[in-house]
Amino acid sequence: MDCPVCKNAMITFELTEVEIDFCTTCDGFWLDAGELELLLGNPEKAKHLLHSFKIHSNPREKRRKCPICLKKMQKIIVGLSTPALLIDKCPKGDGLWFDKGELQNVLKTGSFDKDNKIAKLLTDMFGL
Repeated sequence: MDCPVCKNAMITFELTEVEIDFCTTCDGFWLDAGELELLLGNPEKAKHLLHSFKIHSNPREKRRKCPICLKKMQKIIVGLSTPALLIDKCPKGDGLWFDKGELQNVLKTGSFDKDNKIAKLLTDMFGL
């Protein structure tokens, strides 16, 4: 699978039984549909987070193509922070793209990783 940002081939890692596609050039992550829920390990909190996503109607960031279906992804607002934390979501539901640092910010924002286990694993694996 190619990175939606720099178009280089991504590598796949398994993290807590979840396959994460990682770009070694831009340090972005792709999670297939359902993998965020598995990574978070708490179906109710994951459901709450996913339902809180709002489509940004006028993003300044360039819209990227989904690495699976190649449709332009939606810019999604996560949480209530200022400035808004934006991630990319496939309009067909194929998955989510996180630029460098965004997945860690989502974990902090949603208080999903109180012990920083996932953040530590990401740091150990990818040096982020």
